[in-house]
Amino acid sequence: MIDFNNIEKYRENNRIEAKKALGGLPNSIWETYSAFANSFGGVILLGVEEYKDKSLHVVNLPEPENMITEFWNTINNPKKVSVNILSDKNVTIHEVDGSRFISIEVPRANRSDKPVYIDGNPLTGSYRRNGEGDYRCTKEEIHAMTRDASVKTQDMLVLEEMGLEVLDYDSVRRYRIRMKNYRPGHVWEELEDEEFLYRLGALGRTSDGKMRPTAAGLLMFGYEYEIVKEYPNYFLDYQERFDEDNRWTDRIVSSSGDWSGNIYDFYFRVYNKLVQDVKVPFKLEGGDRIDDTPVHKALREALANCLINADYYGRQGIVIIKRKDSFCFSNPGGFRIDVETAKSGGVSDPRNAALFKMFNLVDVGERAGSGIPNIFYVWKKQGWFAPMIEESFEPERIVLSLHIGEGDDKKVAIKSSDKKVAIKSSDKKSLIKTEVKKMAIIEYLTEKVTAKTVEIAGLVGVKEARARKLLSEMAEEGIIVAEGANRNRYYRLK
Repeated sequence: MIDFNNIEKYRENNRIEAKKALGGLPNSIWETYSAFANSFGGVILLGVEEYKDKSLHVVNLPEPENMITEFWNTINNPKKVSVNILSDKNVTIHEVDGSRFISIEVPRANRSDKPVYIDGNPLTGSYRRNGEGDYRCTKEEIHAMTRDASVKTQDMLVLEEMGLEVLDYDSVRRYRIRMKNYRPGHVWEELEDEEFLYRLGALGRTSDGKMRPTAAGLLMFGYEYEIVKEYPNYFLDYQERFDEDNRWTDRIVSSSGDWSGNIYDFYFRVYNKLVQDVKVPFKLEGGDRIDDTPVHKALREALANCLINADYYGRQGIVIIKRKDSFCFSNPGGFRIDVETAKSGGVSDPRNAALFKMFNLVDVGERAGSGIPNIFYVWKKQGWFAPMIEESFEPERIVLSLHIGEGDDKKVAIKSSDKKVAIKSSDKKSLIKTEVKKMAIIEYLTEKVTAKTVEIAGLVGVKEARARKLLSEMAEEGIIVAEGANRNRYYRLK
C-alpha cells in the first residue's frame, strides 16, 4: 500500500495516519486503531512527522522494539481494546537512510468484531475515519454495527406484536404464481398460505406457538403503512431523470398509497421501468424470440442486491435513479465484507438472508457471491465504463453506479422514448456526469494517494486536456491539491 522508501510523497488521509511518537506510544493511537478497523482499514505510522506543507518525514525512533512490545501488551488488554484483529505481520519496523519507524497495518474488521472500541465502552469508545481525522461514532452507527455482528440476519426477527393482517395477500398470491411458473411441482405448491409463508420464512412462531410475521415477511409482503411501524425510515424511491430541467420525469415511491409499498411489488414495478429502454437484439431459441440479455440480467442483479443488502433501519431509504446514460442504485447500510472480496466473488454475506432466499425462489438473484462479479463482467463485455461502487459513513450507505459508455470505436444502440439513439465513443465525454468522474478520482486517490494527469485521464475515459480541466475544478473546490510542475505535476487529496 505504501512505498516506505518514499514516505515524503504521501499525505495523511482516510487510510494513513502519522504520529511522531518520540515521547513514547501515543494514547491517540487507539482511537485511530478503532477508526481504521471500523472503516476501510489503514496504516498507522509511528516515528513519522507531518510538516507544515503536509508532507511526511521520518524522525527516527530510538527504541522501536520497546514501543512494539508496549503496543502488543496494550492491544491484548480487553480493558483497553475490545478485540485485537492484528497479527505479527501487521506490525513492522522500517529503516530509511538510517532512521527507523514503525508501520501498523490495520485491516477492516470483520462484521462479527464490530464495533471495535476502546476503554471498555462501545458507546464512547467506538471511532471511524473521516478524511485525516477520527470521529466518535454516533449511537445510530454503533447500533448498525451491532445488528450486523449478529449470527442471525436482521430479517429473521419474529415480530411478536404484529398479526398476519399486516401482510398484503395479493402480493403473496402474485409471488406464489411466479414461483409456480419458475418451480413447477415444488413441494410447497399445494400448501395453504399460512403454512407456505412459514416454510418460506415470512412467518415464524412465537414462544407461545402463535404465528407472526418475520421482518423479512413484513418487508417482502407487508403494507407500507405497517412496515414503517417497525422500520420508521423505510422508503423506496425510483426516479427517472431524463430531463435536467426537472427533478424527475417519472417516479415510483412506496408511500404513494396506490399500491402495497412492499419490496416485492417494488422490485417488479422498477425492473420493468429499468429495462424499458434497453435495446434487445433479435434472437430466436426454439422458434421463440428471446427478450433477455446479459444487460437485463445484470440490472436484475443490481436491483436485487440493493434491496437484499439494505439496512432498513438506516436513514434515507432505497433510491434508484435512471438517466439516459446511467443507472444508480443506492441503499442504507455498508458492506458486510471487503469491497474487493465482493468484486472477486465466491463469498456471500447478505444482510437479509431470508429475503435473499425468497427472491431466489422466484428466479431473482444469482447464486451466492456471484452478483457483483457478474455485473462487472457484463459491463466489461459490453465495452462500457467499469461500474463504480462508493461506500460512505454518516450515514452508512452504498452507491452502485452503472454507466453506458464505450472505450473503443464500437457503437451501442439504446432506445430513449422509443427513439433509437446511436452513441459513439467520440461522445463519451457526455456519458458520465462530472460528479461521477470526481467520485472515481477521489476513490482512486484514496487508494493510490497520488496520480498524474495521464493516469486520471485513463481512469475516467477522457483525453488529458479534459482531465486537466476536471482536476483544476476539483482543486478550486478544495478537494485535491496539485504539487510539482509540468510533467512532474501530480495530484493528491487535500
